Amino acid sequence: MVPPTAAADAAPPLLERRLVIVTGKGGTGKTTIAAALALAGARRGLRVVVAEVAREAQVPRLLEPGGPAVGYQGREVMPGVHVLRIDPFEALAEYLGLQLGVRAPVDLVVRNRGFRQLMSASPGWRELITLGKVWHLEQMRAEGGGPLYDLIVVDAPATGHGMTFLDVPRVVVSAVRAGPLRHHTERVEALIGDRERTLLLPVALAEELPARETAQLVARVRSELSIHVDRIVVNAMHERPFPAGLDDLDERLARLSAETPLAPLPPAPTLAACARYLRARHELNRLYAQRIAEETQLPILRLPYLRGGIRGPEQIASLAEPLVTTAGAEAA
Repeated sequence: MVPPTAAADAAPPLLERRLVIVTGKGGTGKTTIAAALALAGARRGLRVVVAEVAREAQVPRLLEPGGPAVGYQGREVMPGVHVLRIDPFEALAEYLGLQLGVRAPVDLVVRNRGFRQLMSASPGWRELITLGKVWHLEQMRAEGGGPLYDLIVVDAPATGHGMTFLDVPRVVVSAVRAGPLRHHTERVEALIGDRERTLLLPVALAEELPARETAQLVARVRSELSIHVDRIVVNAMHERPFPAGLDDLDERLARLSAETPLAPLPPAPTLAACARYLRARHELNRLYAQRIAEETQLPILRLPYLRGGIRGPEQIASLAEPLVTTAGAEAA
């Protein structure tokens, strides 16, 4: 069992890890956070690779809108950031080709429709071969002998599937007594469980369902998995809506008469309703962010809600620095 981290200064900077696996409930912005982390690393001179496991790669759309697909081999979408999509069948063909020393017959088998249908009905292999590819990325070396990538960011499956995704190596090691499969899976399991190299980074929203699911995720990780988790990103936080000294602005507006001349602004009741909404969203976010911190006993990184949405690298950049600044973590 991994003990909880109670102090913000106990969490080392994100960019000190080799492998960061980003997960979270669907819709919390985990892919955005993966892209922001990659951008922050590249800005500090790190060689970064982002491995996506979804059917379609989303990170290139955030960092290089309109660019071509990256595919399994991937490509550099901006200086210092290489992005690829791990297709399980491509990864399986690569693995078998390396083990057998020949690739052409392996490709014929893996592309066979019947083989794919059979494999699609087999549980666990997709997760295992995907994590095997991640391990391979961590092992790759540059010409000088050092790591090819300084930082590996995995945009992992959403929370529900994410637990199964990370638990497969343990299940395989416990079921397979000997042989190459066990040997290679042990290496993957060792990487996942290495607290110095690997970190699980949950992404949440400060709302009821994401907050509850995040607390459940952290509890299960601590009791069932060996992977380390030492902070939580709380995304899209609505900031304090009113200037200092005007914390009751919505109430002041509500006391104004509907006939109060405010042109070119809307009438006072309309302004009051908008102000009440902004205040309520801020207070709701603050409540659930505090609840996440208390229930997990982990520092949280609060990232702001971007009113204009995410349109490209400029918006991603606005999240990158707060994400990797240790001082941004707040303890429960």
